[in-house]
Amino acid sequence: MVYQQPTRRILRILSAALTGLTLMLAATSAWAKPPEEAGGEANLKVPDLSQAQFLGTDGHKLLMWGLLFCVLGLLFGLVTYSKLKNLPVHRAMGDVSHLIWETCKTYLIQQGKFLLLLWVFIAAIIILYFGVLTHNTVPQVITILAFSVIGICGSYGVAWFGIRVNTFANSRTAFASLGGKPYPIYKIPLEAGMSVGMMLISVELLMMLIILLFVPGASAGPCFIGFAIGESLGAAALRIAGGIFTKIADIGSDLMKIVFKIKEDDARNPGVIADCTGDNAGDSVGPSADGFETYGVTGVALITFIVLGVRDPMIQVQLLVWIFVIRVMMLIAAAVAYFFNGIIAKARYGNADKMNFESPLTSLVWITSLVSIGLTYAISSVIIPDLGGDTTLWWKLSTIVSWARWPAL
Repeated sequence: MVYQQPTRRILRILSAALTGLTLMLAATSAWAKPPEEAGGEANLKVPDLSQAQFLGTDGHKLLMWGLLFCVLGLLFGLVTYSKLKNLPVHRAMGDVSHLIWETCKTYLIQQGKFLLLLWVFIAAIIILYFGVLTHNTVPQVITILAFSVIGICGSYGVAWFGIRVNTFANSRTAFASLGGKPYPIYKIPLEAGMSVGMMLISVELLMMLIILLFVPGASAGPCFIGFAIGESLGAAALRIAGGIFTKIADIGSDLMKIVFKIKEDDARNPGVIADCTGDNAGDSVGPSADGFETYGVTGVALITFIVLGVRDPMIQVQLLVWIFVIRVMMLIAAAVAYFFNGIIAKARYGNADKMNFESPLTSLVWITSLVSIGLTYAISSVIIPDLGGDTTLWWKLSTIVSWARWPAL
C-alpha cells in the first residue's frame, strides 16, 4: 500500500496531463500550415536511398545488411552478459553484488517515474514549439511525441542493462582477484565494458536504420527529431541524478567514518554499500545513457546537415549511405580489434604475476583507431569514389573522420 498510492497519483497526473496535451494538439491544427509551406527540422525529407547504386546494388538494399550486423552486435552483448553471469563468485560477494543491484534497481524505477513526469512537461513544449510556433501538422507533432518516448526508452533501457552488467562484473572481478593473477582483473571489467558498448551502439544504430529504411522519407524528419529529443532528455536526467546520487552516498559513507571512527572502506561501515551503490549509479547508469544519446544525436545532426546543406538528391543519398556504412564498419572494427587485442593480451599476461593494466588498454585504443581509420579510407574509396564529379572528395571526408579519432589517443 505504501507504494501503490504514489503510483496511482502519478498515473492520475499523467492521465490528466495527457488529456490536456491532446486538447492542445487538437487546437494547434487551426494554425497548421500545409506541409509544403512549413519549415524547420521536423520537415526534413530524407531522399529515396534506392536511387543510387553502390557495389552493384542500391543504397536501400546495401543498408539492409547493416541490420544484420546490428543484430550480431546485440548477440555479442547478450553472450558476453551471459558469460559474466556464469563466472564463479563467492556467495558472500554475490550477495553484496545482488544487494547493490537491487538498490540500483530501486533507483532506476524511481528515475523512470520521474522521467514520465518530466516527459509531460517536455511534451507540452514540443506541442507549443512544433505545433504552434513552427506550424507543423498534427500527424508530425504526434510522431515527434511518439519517437521522443522511444528515445527515452532507449536511454533508459541501455542504462538498465549497463548497471546490471557492471554489478555482475564487480563481484566476479573481486572473486577472481583472490587467485593472485592480474589478468582476470583486467579481462572481466573489459568484457563488461565491451558488452555495454556493443549493446549501446547496436541498439542505437538499429533504431536509426529502421527509421531510415522503413519510414517514408517525408515522415523521417519528425521521427529523427523526436528520437533525438527523447534520448537527450533521458540521458540528461539519468546523468545528473546519477551524479547527485553518488555524491550523496559518498558523503554518507564519510559521515559514518567520522561518527563511528570506522574507515571509509571498512566492511563494518554501514555506508559502504550505499557508497558502492552510488558509485555504480553515477558511473554506470549516467554514462551508459549518455553514450547512447551522444551516438544518436550526432547521427541525427549529420543527417540534418546533409539534407539541408546538400542540394543534389543523388549526392544526399551517397553521403547518407556512406555515413551509415561507416557506422556499421565501426561496429565491426571494434569487435575485430577487441578480439585481436585479447589474443595479444592473453599471450603476454595470461600467466603473469604482474602486469601494467594500462598497457593492453592503450594497445586496444591504438588497434581500434588504426583499424577504423584504415577501413574508413578503404570503404570510402569504394562507396563514394565520385561525388558531384569530384574524385578526391572521398579522401577529404575520410581524413576529416579519421582526424576526429586522434584526440582519443
